[in-house]
Amino acid sequence: MHDHHTSERLASYADVLAGELPDSWTSSHLPADAKDDLAELADRIWDLDLVAASLAEHPLQQAAVLSRQDGAQLVLLDRNDERDGFLIAAVAPRALPDEAFRGVPEPNGIALADDPFLSAEQVAGDLLARYDAALAQVRHNALGGILLSQPDRVVLTWQPDGSVAAAPVDDRAGAILLAHGFVQDPQSGIYRLGGDDTQAQARALREIGGRLDALGIGTALQHPAGRTAPTAAPASVPPVPTSTHTPATRAR
Repeated sequence: MHDHHTSERLASYADVLAGELPDSWTSSHLPADAKDDLAELADRIWDLDLVAASLAEHPLQQAAVLSRQDGAQLVLLDRNDERDGFLIAAVAPRALPDEAFRGVPEPNGIALADDPFLSAEQVAGDLLARYDAALAQVRHNALGGILLSQPDRVVLTWQPDGSVAAAPVDDRAGAILLAHGFVQDPQSGIYRLGGDDTQAQARALREIGGRLDALGIGTALQHPAGRTAPTAAPASVPPVPTSTHTPATRAR
């Protein structure tokens, strides 16, 4: 069992570590009685090496979660051996489909000495670099060829099934897309407009272009990356592709 001193030590270490890492991080402590949260966290620890081996022998009894403003998370946990210090691992994002993780190496965790200041340098120079690279890859995979929008331009990417998709967009642009028939996927955040009614789709895209332009936001309609280059003009509607697309079976 973890006594009060052990829990306080973990939480204090995490607070200091969060303050020393680059960018803006906050920390929160999950005590032993937060069993549901600990179980959900354990399932998302992105590791197949040191931390996974430790958890196989010592199920998660408490943890400290470090969170960055962009949603990245690290988990700090006890070593459960005779050495001082802690283990730290990356946490996989929950809002992405399983197939986005295919082929992406796990950013395996590392052991930290009992000095949060030195450990911050170790985390920043090792784990964070690998974690950020893995995050970028899975987020790219989740987009499935959908080109990224910018704050001043919404990129509408034509899909093989005749739909149009956009990601990400800010709240103002998102509200306009939703008002004109786009539906946002709660997991990926991608906005999609179906192509079953091509006349309604064309009308919606024309209206969206005008409304976004009034806000100073440009639009571009194009095929996925590596095909047609984007333009800064308001979206026009090309002929609907005749090919169909069957979504891949979700598997990890």
